[in-house]
Amino acid sequence: MNTLTASRGAADGTGVSRLQVLAAAVCFGTTGTAQQLLRPDGASTLAVGAARIILGGALLVGLARGGSLALVRAAWPLLLLGGLGVAIYQTSFFAAVDRTGVAVGTVVAIGSGPAIAGLLSRLVNGERLTARWTVATALAAVGVAVLALTAGEDASVEPVGVVLAVLAGGGYASYTVIAKRLLDRGHAPEQVMAATFGTGGLILVPVLLLSGTSWLADPEGLGLVLYLATVPTALAYALFARGLRNLGAGETATLVLAEPVTALVLGAVVLGERPGVGAVTGGLLVMGGLLVLALPGGRRRTTLLAPEVQP
Repeated sequence: MNTLTASRGAADGTGVSRLQVLAAAVCFGTTGTAQQLLRPDGASTLAVGAARIILGGALLVGLARGGSLALVRAAWPLLLLGGLGVAIYQTSFFAAVDRTGVAVGTVVAIGSGPAIAGLLSRLVNGERLTARWTVATALAAVGVAVLALTAGEDASVEPVGVVLAVLAGGGYASYTVIAKRLLDRGHAPEQVMAATFGTGGLILVPVLLLSGTSWLADPEGLGLVLYLATVPTALAYALFARGLRNLGAGETATLVLAEPVTALVLGAVVLGERPGVGAVTGGLLVMGGLLVLALPGGRRRTTLLAPEVQP
């Protein structure tokens, strides 16, 4: 009876973890649409991205309930690199969405992340590149190439935007690999998350000041930053960190696919985005790469998953 009760408890815990990761992925997927809908005329994408990470990082530090400062003292060189990755991702992502639309920008940023993360993991952590990663990377690379080559035929997609989305994927990948290294050293997920995003927020303070802060006096602008900092940052990462503890890498990868799907649906329904044939084809190829990583079978490494998977 005790064994049966324990089994049921474990199953219930796994079910809750799945819901937590799924909810986090949906929250992540609302980021681009919220920025497009609520950003005031006087606010640049750079300023909005910086403000989100500054406030979101502060909230994550508060949620970590101590320990983050000790982690900073113990591993500040890695955290500096991780914070730079957060800063690069955030600023590049919003700029990419502004130029390519929410659907294309999100899919390219997320789809290019695993390929770059795999290369960085090989260089930094000595991890082996698997056949699954190779196939997924090839699909994502072809998809990005299709998007870049056909961008001139689709007025809603600019080549510069595609490049910025890939750069965002590189930022994603960088802090993913750094976070993986810190987790492997035994640090708690909440502390790693808080320290990395808190460092990213400090790096972006000068960016926000130089970009201008007057737009924060606009209720719409302030509301946008509060939403981005609380829902797709602090809340989403808190849910994700808790859910990830009881799930395998493959299952987590599948659940995180809710992020680009959410972005695609919101882009079409809320913003009325209608990408051309080239953009759709390229986006599907990138999504195909993510699906290859999410399919069951074989052991997957967390650093090769969609970048949001690693807090």
